[in-house]
Amino acid sequence: MDMRVDESVIVEIKSTALHEAQLRTYLKITGYELGLLINFNSVLLKDGLRRVVNSAPLASWRLGG
Repeated sequence: MDMRVDESVIVEIKSTALHEAQLRTYLKITGYELGLLINFNSVLLKDGLRRVVNSAPLASWRLGG
């Protein structure tokens, strides 16, 4: 996990687009509902942004909290 924002969003920064499964794992483990995958291997940064939503968050348990 590269970054947590306001104890509710996970940000994963990668240079390839193949890391969505890793981000989804982080979301499941932490119970967070939202993650951002930022791929710097895109011509335009806006094309490398991907919002990932955890469909089954564990609201009762959070990593480090």
